[in-house]
Amino acid sequence: MADRAWVRPTARVVVLDPGGRVLLLGARLTDPAVPPGDVLFWYTPGGGVEPGEGVREAAARELAEEIGLVAAPADLEGPVWLRRHVGPFAGVLVDSRETFFVLRDVVHEVDPSGRTDLELLGAEPHRWWSAAEVAGSTEAFAPAGLAELLAELAAGPWTGPPRFVG
Repeated sequence: MADRAWVRPTARVVVLDPGGRVLLLGARLTDPAVPPGDVLFWYTPGGGVEPGEGVREAAARELAEEIGLVAAPADLEGPVWLRRHVGPFAGVLVDSRETFFVLRDVVHEVDPSGRTDLELLGAEPHRWWSAAEVAGSTEAFAPAGLAELLAELAAGPWTGPPRFVG
């Protein structure tokens, strides 16, 4: 693994249904050369920002690719959270700089047909979770403290600056 991490700007979306449940994907892949295992943690849809692309546009693009949900960048609320996560993937140290947006009142059946080959290889499950289910679960979630963060979002539209989260 290299001494210096690859800095990866990332855009993510907290997709909430009318009941306030959040759509999460289950990360199972640690390396494309290793078959996916059990779910390691649950996370919001999103991914890398392409060169010349804004984070809001990347977030909308990633929704379409990962879950088949078409949303205009202007429909995304926020940014609400900022997160930095440094960790290995496929022997490369990745410094992910994440910007989170919110999309509320979504009724949608996940369609993974737009996923990349790498995303398809991971065969990631998806699930709608209530804040109570997240709080009561022994599963790992990203960002940390997701249940409390979801409770803050339940209060209504985000009006402040983005919050740094773990």
